[in-house]
Amino acid sequence: MFSDFDLGRLDPARYTIDWAAIVHAAIFAVGAILLAFAFHRLVFAIAGRLAARTETQVDEMVVDQLRGPMRWAAVAIGLSVAAQGDPSIATVWHAIARFAVPALLGWIAYTLVKAFAAAIDYRAEISTDVAAARSRRTRVAILSRTAIFAIVFVTVGLMLFQLPGVSEVGATLLASAGLAALAVGAAAQPALKSLIAGLQMAITEPLRLGDMVVIDGHTGRVEDIRMSFVVVRMWDERAAIVPTSRFLDNTFENWSRASEVLTGPVFLHLAPETHVAPIRAEFERFLGEQPQWDRRTATALMTEARAGSIELRLAMSAATIGELFELRCAVREHMLDWLRREQPDALLHAAITAGAGRP
Repeated sequence: MFSDFDLGRLDPARYTIDWAAIVHAAIFAVGAILLAFAFHRLVFAIAGRLAARTETQVDEMVVDQLRGPMRWAAVAIGLSVAAQGDPSIATVWHAIARFAVPALLGWIAYTLVKAFAAAIDYRAEISTDVAAARSRRTRVAILSRTAIFAIVFVTVGLMLFQLPGVSEVGATLLASAGLAALAVGAAAQPALKSLIAGLQMAITEPLRLGDMVVIDGHTGRVEDIRMSFVVVRMWDERAAIVPTSRFLDNTFENWSRASEVLTGPVFLHLAPETHVAPIRAEFERFLGEQPQWDRRTATALMTEARAGSIELRLAMSAATIGELFELRCAVREHMLDWLRREQPDALLHAAITAGAGRP
């Protein structure tokens, strides 16, 4: 059975383990890692102290975000340097580096995007210019998600292309690039449309995070903006999920586009014989006592005069949408009570309604 294979001719030296080389490589690698950790700790201790001296917390946030990935990047650099002086380490490191280096670079880029996005959000929170802060937060939210998607896509692609089988598949796809492009374009059309819509939303800013909007019968504040959909949180805490393309293809109302300063009406439908002057005087008196009124608008106009009724529009203003809603409710309730006491005949054919667009 073993006639063609002489066991006595085996060279034991070929099958012995060089423990000395392994120990030398292990010591060299551990030393490189420890030096990398020490260097990382020194650099970030200095960076942390410099960041602590700044007036805002932005620099500290960026340093804290980068601390983790840069620690492993320092280890990778240390092992790369150690591989230059030890063949055993070089053999192992070159096999690992093909996947570790793209992953580390992608991790660092991902962390940088998240750190700067968090820093800009922090500045937006402490800003006194509400409109500008919403603008910055909206652009950062959309553009950072786009950048993160691109980083993850490129990183995974670089790691996969280190595999020989994947490289062969890639070469085959490049050979038939025309058909592949048509197939991918047809399959990815909805995703590309959402991506373009999200980027257009970030550039043109028809709405921003925190804006009060009315779309498809839903009234609420924009809570989140994604590439494919927008979350609108309504007053009763329900969330309306609206496709992003709806805001670009259809008309919608944005009540806080420039600011939240708005004017809102309360309509009174009264009998034709109603005395308007006392109602106007009482409305102005009551409005002057309300803390929500910003003293910009206070008008009482007869906007309709029909055979059986007249319509009074009581217009008022407030600094925010929430205060305007509370003010309109208070005026509506008070004027109804006052009319019941002072001019009951005016309510014979009256109906009090809120104006269009109740928040």
